[in-house]
Amino acid sequence: MPKVELDVLFKKIQKDDKKEVLEFHILGDEVKYKSELIGMAGSIVIIEIGDVKLSAEMKSLQRDSKKVVLKFEAKGDSEEKTIQLYPKAGFNIKLLLEQSQMSIEDIDDGEDHEGIKYTVNGDGTTEVVEQMNMEDVAQKENEDDLLD
Repeated sequence: MPKVELDVLFKKIQKDDKKEVLEFHILGDEVKYKSELIGMAGSIVIIEIGDVKLSAEMKSLQRDSKKVVLKFEAKGDSEEKTIQLYPKAGFNIKLLLEQSQMSIEDIDDGEDHEGIKYTVNGDGTTEVVEQMNMEDVAQKENEDDLLD
């Protein structure tokens, strides 16, 4: 899918502890690339604003009588990149959108871990390798008390 270039109002960036949401408004009655935008909804896109490129999930596309609202959730390693966008919020900008080849499952949220080693018994129960039990915790607390 080719790049979509839109003139938009960069309404806001909203950050909480889990996500960053970028909101853009297309003002006016005539919206170019309607079908392309509808096709991008719910998928991962590459957002390009000036020299900043980042991956984001297109969360929603809402239309009312005065505007079209595009909402994106930044994905992956985009924190440093979104910081560069804060000065552009509140201004009219050129927004380039391109369908990503990635799926939502491909995005690395930095939560990789090796997992927990375990064994499955014949009766279907599991035992976690090197897991502490309550006796180990009580013994450790008693040792810590002796050191104080």
